[in-house]
Amino acid sequence: MSSSNQRFSSGVVYLVGAGPGDPGLLTLRGRDLLSSADCVIYDYLADLSLLKYVPSDAEIIDVGKRPDRPMPQDEINEIILACAKRHEKVVRLKGGDPMLFGRGGEEAMALVEHKIRFEVVPGVSSAIAVPAYAGIPVTHRGVSNTLTIVTGHRQGGGEGEMDFEALVRLGGTIVVLMGVAHRKAIAQGLIDAGMASNTPAASIQWGTKAGQKSWRGTVGELGEAPISSPSTIVIGAVASFNLDFFESRPLFGKKIVITRAPRQTGLLEGQLRLLGAEVVVAPSIDIAPPLDNYDSLDREISRIETYEYLIFTSVNAVEAFFSRIDDIRRLARLKLVAIGTSTQKAIESFQLRVDLVPREAHQEALLKEFPIDKGRVLYPRAEIVRDLLIGGLIELGHEVVDPIAYRNVDYDPSEIEIDAILGCDGICFTSSSSVVNFLKIYSKDRLPRSVFSIGPITTKTARDCGIEVSATAELHNLDGLVETLVAFFADDFPSVDRIG
Repeated sequence: MSSSNQRFSSGVVYLVGAGPGDPGLLTLRGRDLLSSADCVIYDYLADLSLLKYVPSDAEIIDVGKRPDRPMPQDEINEIILACAKRHEKVVRLKGGDPMLFGRGGEEAMALVEHKIRFEVVPGVSSAIAVPAYAGIPVTHRGVSNTLTIVTGHRQGGGEGEMDFEALVRLGGTIVVLMGVAHRKAIAQGLIDAGMASNTPAASIQWGTKAGQKSWRGTVGELGEAPISSPSTIVIGAVASFNLDFFESRPLFGKKIVITRAPRQTGLLEGQLRLLGAEVVVAPSIDIAPPLDNYDSLDREISRIETYEYLIFTSVNAVEAFFSRIDDIRRLARLKLVAIGTSTQKAIESFQLRVDLVPREAHQEALLKEFPIDKGRVLYPRAEIVRDLLIGGLIELGHEVVDPIAYRNVDYDPSEIEIDAILGCDGICFTSSSSVVNFLKIYSKDRLPRSVFSIGPITTKTARDCGIEVSATAELHNLDGLVETLVAFFADDFPSVDRIG
């Protein structure tokens, strides 16, 4: 069916492949479209963390097909058409690749029929990526030079559509998608068509995600194998390969909750995912501009040359300050001070050198190392902070000006975000406010069994709130927090307080 020379109406629908599960496998094009979408219609197999890219005012619709909630394709098509008529940019987010057993073609045909513009954004297919994450190359020189991808899902519930003789005659690797329910019939059909019963076979459930589970055996064993949906089945000599890189990661199989503000999850989330964890983002705070709309901060920036020191205690303060200054060359004569390596890196991203970073990432340590002389100190800060730093600097003889650069405000989570916390293995708290706000927003009953703290001050707040802390980072920054998680789950020591 050709769509050329047709007149189109309404918005544009983007059929976007979300990839096989690991959110890091989303394409850059897909991410950019999500970040500017007016509406997102997503599948069950699309990782929910991808919704963090979606604007807060966008319409989000779940059309995922589940065993307890079937969703006819015609109904999904109608939802897409209706959304295209009331939004300019609609993203249809589909697991894997939309054009490989994803019914993307059917949805595109419906759009053409109703003269609605569309674009296809290919995704990383589970047929290739999932076996790779299980250490299985779908082709390998001297072993298999052909790949056949088939669906095990039988239209109308029948089992007679797969040409087993052709599959056996072709040889090479067979990848079966959506074949768990019919695996016994598939295995028997291949054997009846001449395939040896001892031909290697493998099944990977929740491939590329932290909950990935692999089974290896033979075609003869496949029918009774203890596997569940969603799984990718691989049949052929390559299924005996085990070039593992994913399931041996130190945090593989662990689901970890992080509570940082939505715009701050990137670094910690990325580190945890690289180590194999599945990350659930449950923000307990959000970042907002100061109530005076930066008037106080702008005033002090206008006379920045009158200061000797510029102190930052958080990445948020760095981002707020540098979003307001017109020329960073004006900072040339100032001594820059940062608490924590994350704050230091945020400053250095502007090609500036930080003059002082205390050995420990808290205010007490900074006061011990701060120069004893009389100077003017500019300290852009959050609306609510501890009094210690300002008072301590004044006692050292400094004049301190502390304009508010940002506010921590309550975060309003969705039902999806609240439910995602259940069943997680651990939670990371990176500040006292994240502890207090988490309890206010999500409640103590939703805390995972293991609780991790970035430092002793956060740990004290958690204890005061009646929370048993499993481990406190000895190095009080994100790197130290990640190291603490790795050590905790590697040693499998009991959940008792450990203060660094």
